[in-house]
Amino acid sequence: MKTITALAFDFGTSSIGLAYGQSLTGSARELDPLPAKDGKPDWNRVQSIVDEWKPKVLVVGLPLNMDGSESEFGARARKFGQRLHGRLGLPVEYADERLSTRAAKDEARDRGHRGNYADQPVDSIAARIFLEDWLRNVAAS
Repeated sequence: MKTITALAFDFGTSSIGLAYGQSLTGSARELDPLPAKDGKPDWNRVQSIVDEWKPKVLVVGLPLNMDGSESEFGARARKFGQRLHGRLGLPVEYADERLSTRAAKDEARDRGHRGNYADQPVDSIAARIFLEDWLRNVAAS
């Protein structure tokens, strides 16, 4: 089986969480989040991260409603994914990110996070969580 390497993006308007993982073990690690202005990152920084980690695929978290329908924010996440593909030329996949933020906040609290999410976002924890789920699904198929 071929190992797939992936870089995940938890899209947000002021911060974009990042995680890197691979399918062999289904594990991922959190990277420092990217600051964003109205959802727009420093594209040069994005390019340097991709150059450093050399993923084969980019995974963007897709915010879905609990019934599986796409949320209003989902359209912005899809547009961000299209921009990633257009700028970087890498394939982009979307991962269901339902409940990843709640799980990330729970995990951050267990690590001692005091709840000041504006100053210490948990987006990269959320990106790791949905990337690991995505990697497990890829390995199982």
